[in-house]
Amino acid sequence: MGTLTRAEALRIFADAELIYDAAQVSAAVQRVADGLNQAYATRHPLVLSVMGGAVVFTGQLLPKLNFPLDFDFIAASRYGDATTGRELTWRVAPRSNILDRDVIVVDDILDEGITLAAICDLIREQGAASVATAVFSDKSIAKPKPISADYVGLSLPNRFVFGFGMDVQGAWRNLPSIHAMKEA
Repeated sequence: MGTLTRAEALRIFADAELIYDAAQVSAAVQRVADGLNQAYATRHPLVLSVMGGAVVFTGQLLPKLNFPLDFDFIAASRYGDATTGRELTWRVAPRSNILDRDVIVVDDILDEGITLAAICDLIREQGAASVATAVFSDKSIAKPKPISADYVGLSLPNRFVFGFGMDVQGAWRNLPSIHAMKEA
């Protein structure tokens, strides 16, 4: 997992720029919940959370949803402990039967979109009736993405960010706010 010492993690935090405070983060979660509540008011979807980044977002989103749902998780990554993407690694595929189900994929960040697109493709291949994506954040990058999210909490600048489920070398997923690392 993480390779930072406590002192290194504290230095990164001290040097970081606050992008969104806890109140803005909370309001973003509520906006996503409101959209999902409207869209799924008469349905019973399967919610698939992308671990581990989406754990904080999912944990705060689920109690705000007012429709019946089933829950499972998937784990896929292109980052590991690195700060730049590399080949997709599947850690856990969906265990729930998704055939003919409405599926909502919940993730922390839509960065380049490669991981989320691959997850949605897998779910469609397994026969889902529909697939929607709810991401806490969408990073503004200079190139086209293979997927766009159906529900987005916040837009982020094209910087390395951490907090609210997103980590920097394993640290700071637990922050209630979003921070960007100091630019070199």
